[in-house]
Amino acid sequence: MAKFNKDSVGGTLTVVVVLSLICSLIVAGGAVLLKPAQEEQKALDKQKNILSVAGLLNANTPKTQIKEIYAKNIEPKIVDLATGEYVEGINNFDAKLAAKDPAQSVAISPEVDKAGLRTRAKYAEVYLVKNPDGQLNQVVIPIYGTGLWSVMYGFVSVQPDGNTLKGITFYDHGETPGLGGEIENPRWQANFIGKKLLNEKGESAITIAKGASIDKEHGIDALSGATLTSKGVDGTFKYWFGQNGFGPYLAKLKAGAN
Repeated sequence: MAKFNKDSVGGTLTVVVVLSLICSLIVAGGAVLLKPAQEEQKALDKQKNILSVAGLLNANTPKTQIKEIYAKNIEPKIVDLATGEYVEGINNFDAKLAAKDPAQSVAISPEVDKAGLRTRAKYAEVYLVKNPDGQLNQVVIPIYGTGLWSVMYGFVSVQPDGNTLKGITFYDHGETPGLGGEIENPRWQANFIGKKLLNEKGESAITIAKGASIDKEHGIDALSGATLTSKGVDGTFKYWFGQNGFGPYLAKLKAGAN
């Protein structure tokens, strides 16, 4: 039997291939082992953001209590955006994945695509927030839209009248720190509280622009030095709370049909 010569070209290649295979197995095994923990952390972050915009968390809330508070106060529901009706029997819904699947999504025509999405999922997950008596206190609604550099993901809390904002948060974006990144500043977000989503005709009416804060019902003053990010937030609200977004759902919520 020929002696293995690790110093030869063939021997060197063999060693490299073996080491590459071993490293690949280690990396793949690590990814598999870490995936459950990563998924759990992802779900926990989502629950934290929902509870935060609903006003159910504070700076002193222990991380270990998030799941318990969420389970006690939040009831997730799937909504058919075309009809505004709740849909049963859909589990583990992921709007991001659904938006990329032609069978689970709809194309958005350019003239109504204020948020710069191109497509969206046919359904959306909303989160009913109940008071201790089991009555509906507010609804947390997911929104997302294109800013200057990134897609901005957030949650909006709406009162049971289907029109009055209770709070907003943007939890994931890539906008410029200190400029567009100020969308996550609680002081700016506080300007939305109490504003009306819709006008007298039931049309999406929130407007983010310079001087818009003069409109007490619908106007939010734009972020200084972040025109395109502000425009993106404006378009995000106009799309998601219009008739092609959550408009039908809000109408049913206001009428008490949901």
